Amino acid sequence: MTAPVQVAVTGASGYIALHVIAALLDQGYAVRGTLRDMARGDKIRAALAKQTDVTGLSFAETDLMSDAGWDAALADCRYVMHVASPLPVVEPKNHDDLIIPARDGALRVLAAAVRAGVQRVVMTSSIAAIGYGHEDKTIFTEADWSVVSEEIGAYAASKTIAERAARDFIAGLPAARSLEFVTINPSFVLGPLIDSDGSASIELVRKLMAREVPGCPKMGFSLVDVRDVAAAHMAAMINPTAAGKRYICNTEFKMMAQIAELLNLTFGPGGHPVRTRELPNWVVRIVALFDPAVGRIVPELGRQKRYDNAAILQDLNWQPLPMDETIIATGESLIEMGVIK
Repeated sequence: MTAPVQVAVTGASGYIALHVIAALLDQGYAVRGTLRDMARGDKIRAALAKQTDVTGLSFAETDLMSDAGWDAALADCRYVMHVASPLPVVEPKNHDDLIIPARDGALRVLAAAVRAGVQRVVMTSSIAAIGYGHEDKTIFTEADWSVVSEEIGAYAASKTIAERAARDFIAGLPAARSLEFVTINPSFVLGPLIDSDGSASIELVRKLMAREVPGCPKMGFSLVDVRDVAAAHMAAMINPTAAGKRYICNTEFKMMAQIAELLNLTFGPGGHPVRTRELPNWVVRIVALFDPAVGRIVPELGRQKRYDNAAILQDLNWQPLPMDETIIATGESLIEMGVIK
């Protein structure tokens, strides 16, 4: 019997990474997930066991800020899914707290992948590396890059710098040591949880359902389902045409009030009412004077960006779920996992 193909997934405890691991195991791959703390392995295995057969799952200890362990983690792997990257709930005071681990971690993974003879690395980037720092531009493709500045925030800066550094590293490799490299650039990711620890990505839905916000600023989000993000990673891993490319992974744009109204309609009757009123811009701007996190959203008030997903639809035959279904699945998961009481 032929041994299953080995795939490494970095940051195995993360929201997206867990869905990527589940998709890989479903398809019969052997998966080696990297963890900073191996003590989390049993909890992750138990959570994934509710989704799929975890016989082919193993773990390796690594850290984005250390060289130790990466060669062992990627040994005998044909593919690497580099998903690990810091995603804070609160904006850090020092942007380097995100930028350095994102950039240096990506370079460590790529260097180890070259040494291990990996065929292809798929890296999770973000539309934050594409559509930020452009004052008047509203339509974006994979040809666009965010303009790094203090104003775009630490996360967008970290994703932009990390992806650029990774691509520069690949471009600088000699032909004899090169490997294939693809990035998936998701928009705002929602969808069901596999592990109850959650993610900063679903804080929007959690805060709305927990009634932690007084209303909805007049702003919106380009959205995508976490299961579709995992499917995009899978397709990018094996599709020959994907090598070297980056793919916007986005479904549709919804205003925050639209998300709140759907959540309230679906979960309000069951005891989880959601505030749906829109907040005037002047209220948000006043709050922003005292709360830097709110200040970050002020430039987005009333603005709608369009991220063109034509490339991923064509190249990877990507077929995303309807976002209403995704939003409801997120709420259901938060209740089922006990995140929302």
